[in-house]
Amino acid sequence: MPLTLHAATIPAWLQVTGATRGLVDRAESWCADNDQPASALLDARLADDMWPFARQVKCVWMHSAHALAAVQSGTFAPDLSDPPTDFAGLRTLLDTAREAMLAIEPDTLADAADHPLDFVLGGKVRMSFTAQDFLLGFSNPNFYFHAATAFDILRMTGLDIGKRDYLGTLPVKP
Repeated sequence: MPLTLHAATIPAWLQVTGATRGLVDRAESWCADNDQPASALLDARLADDMWPFARQVKCVWMHSAHALAAVQSGTFAPDLSDPPTDFAGLRTLLDTAREAMLAIEPDTLADAADHPLDFVLGGKVRMSFTAQDFLLGFSNPNFYFHAATAFDILRMTGLDIGKRDYLGTLPVKP
């Protein structure tokens, strides 16, 4: 059986989104345990020219739930509004992403795979894709980049986390 677009994206996105939610929980606990304000981690970044932890987590939502909505509308415009300013808001975004991923039917993605999808920034079409190429070639790498960067920021700031925290719950056979 050939690999479907749904199978190539949604299960692993769910896994890493769940793991990212776990990282948000760990970050909040670390702040409480170390008497640090939430901003100590929400605003932390790897480099001055990179986005902070809160925006990295928001981008996990953007390149999953927001990307799936774009497949249905035919237009992806990045949501560049400010990320949540607390851990609860980040959890809400990730929960919304999970709900959107669970709601998308395999046939919906299969039927939309060859549909046109425009990446719009500043009111201008910057790139045009098929929905499949957009999900696999644009959103998928961005999704993992931002999830890994969120993990890296927490690791850099001293949280005791490792690869298993990034991977989350593995899809092992029962």
